Parts: sequence; C-alpha cells; structure tokens
Amino acid sequence: MNLSVAIYLAFKELWRFRGRYLLVSLVIALITLLVIFLAALGEGLANGNKEYISKLDGELLLYQEQANLSVSASQLGRSAMNDIRRLSGVADAGAIGTSSVFIDYAGAEESESVSLLGVEPGYPGEPAVERGEQMGSLRANEAIIDRNTARNTGLDVGDTLLINATQGTVDEQYPLKVVGVTDGQQYFIQPSVIIPLYTWDRVRPRPTSTVGPSELTFNIANVKLEDPAEIESVSRLLEERVSGIEAVDRVTAYEATPGYVEQASTLNTQRGFTLLIGVLVVGGFFQIQTLQKVGQVGMLKALGASNFVVGVSATIQIVTVNTLGVIIGGLSTLLLTMFLPPSIPIVFIGQEILVAVLTLLIIGPLGGMVSIRYLLRVEPLTALGLAN
Repeated sequence: MNLSVAIYLAFKELWRFRGRYLLVSLVIALITLLVIFLAALGEGLANGNKEYISKLDGELLLYQEQANLSVSASQLGRSAMNDIRRLSGVADAGAIGTSSVFIDYAGAEESESVSLLGVEPGYPGEPAVERGEQMGSLRANEAIIDRNTARNTGLDVGDTLLINATQGTVDEQYPLKVVGVTDGQQYFIQPSVIIPLYTWDRVRPRPTSTVGPSELTFNIANVKLEDPAEIESVSRLLEERVSGIEAVDRVTAYEATPGYVEQASTLNTQRGFTLLIGVLVVGGFFQIQTLQKVGQVGMLKALGASNFVVGVSATIQIVTVNTLGVIIGGLSTLLLTMFLPPSIPIVFIGQEILVAVLTLLIIGPLGGMVSIRYLLRVEPLTALGLAN
C-alpha cells in the first residue's frame, strides 16, 4: 500500500510540473551527449594511433634498443631478420617500415595524406585482405589499401594510385596498382597504404638521394611466437641473442606512441569533470525542489505519510528524470554522429558506452541523496509553522 502511494505521488507531481522536470531532463541529456561523445572520440583517437599495431598477427614488436620505443627513431637492418627467425620459440617474423606520404589518384581534387607501411608479403605484418588478393613479392609495384583509404578516395581493387615522395630535392611520383582492400588499419591517425618492403624502401621520402648499394633498413619487426604464453621468456631470449634490440608486447608498443597516454588522460579528465557537473546539476535542482515543497511534505506527514513514502516518492522522481535525460542524450548522440563527417574519429565500443551510460544513471540518485535526506528530516509541525 505504501509503495503504491509513493508511486502515485511521484508521478502525480512529475506530471503536474512536467515542464520543469523536462527541462532538467534536457540538461542531463546534454551532459549525457557530451560524456558519450567524449568516450567515442577518445576511442576513435586512440584507435587511430593503435589500430594497425593492435591488429598485427604477432605477440612481440622489436625496436632498436636506443630508440626508446619510438617507431620513427628505430632503425633495424635487414640482416637481423635471419637471426630473429632462427631463435627458439619464434614461429615467424616480418619487417615493417613506416613513413608518411601523399597519394594522388584519378579524379582526385587534392592529394590524400596516408601512412605508407612497408611489409614483407606472406610474413607477419601484412594484413589479410577483405577483397582482392595479397601482394606478390618484395619488389612488386602493388599496394593494399585499408578501408579508410578506400572510403576517402573511392579507390578499389584494380585501380592505380600515385605515391608522391621527395627524393633529395626532387619530387617524384610512383604508380602502384591496388591489389587488395583490408579492414581499418590506421596508423598515426592516418589511413594506410601497405606496400612490399623493397618497394617501400624505393619510394619512401628521403632527405638525400641514395647513392650506391646499402643495407635495407626498416623501423620495427613483428614477431609471431610458437607459444604466446612464453612471451616473457622469448622476449628475454631475443634481447640476449640479437644485439641492439628491445622487445615489447603490442599494448606497450602502441601506448608508447607519442601523445597516446597524454591524449587519453586529457579526455578522461574531461569526462570526469562532466560527470561531476552532472552530479552538481541534478543535486542542485532537487535540493531547490525540496526547499520549495517543505510545506507539502509536512502536510503529508501530518496526514500520516511515512518517511518510506516520502523517500521512495522522491527517489522515483530523481531516477525517472535522470533516466529520461540519459535516454534522450543517448539517442541524440547517435543521431548527431550520423551527420558528422568521416574525418572525425568517432568509434562506439559497447563496453565503453555501457560504462558511460551506467555511470550517468548512477549520478542522478547520487546527486539527489542530499535532498532525500533533507525530506526525511522534515518535521510536520515545524514545516507547517505550528511548532513553538
């Protein structure tokens, strides 16, 4: 009986002051939109840095020892690959070279900036294609483009792209045939073009023109283990047997990307402050509401309403207003992302969104706890002005 009375009183007041409560729900909706958007933006930016590395078919990445896990600073020689592949516990390994270039293509209004990744066809590091075929040889004039490059440029299997690269003081163009399209393989917040390692070494930008033969160098090596459970022991073995290298797992590798940790910390701080604002907004609104209806609550208690009825009624109002705001905010976020350009890196991850939504659903009751406590302490005679 008490519960039904509490529910009736809660929704009766919500309907009576629906405009006021709807306004608060809309404020909560804006907070929800901001929190979910920041979560999706943070994941999108992080994904742009780690996508290629996180999807590598291997457990370890090898860097030059003095490079401090900086891909661009790391330089490994081609001769080291034989030593790496012969070690016990190593199933296979592949060299990876990275650079940034512009590409042109038929119908392009302006050049497209991409990450140019050189890999060894058939070895760990070459991504599997969704359509088309894998690259043929180390020196083939072929390319695999990732889904983002295909979307941004309209290129597909069979098309030709032009690599624009500066060799010394001369700007050169190198035509490559697109033989495959893979899934998202962003690297350093750019879409990717993956080409054979020797082709990469020939077309990548250089400060000076190459004179005479020299050993091919690349940035990092991707190592696939026979038993992933032995990652620590094989890491130590690699560092002992192959001079001048440092071995780390994939997570450590992409977290060492310049700005990755700082970027995540900044966005998480923004989300934390946004949630704090939500608690203060909800708490402040219901505190004002409580002060305005002290007399009404005193009358209800004088008529026999228990603290249970008063407390449950107030809690239902808070949860309802907060839930409505979260639902409106969530739907608004999804609607907003439908109109955002593809260049804005928004990625919705179920777990991240679920955590954000659950947190937002909790802040309502949390923010309203003070007002509920105040209602429970209202004395009927004092509230009605009849106390001596």
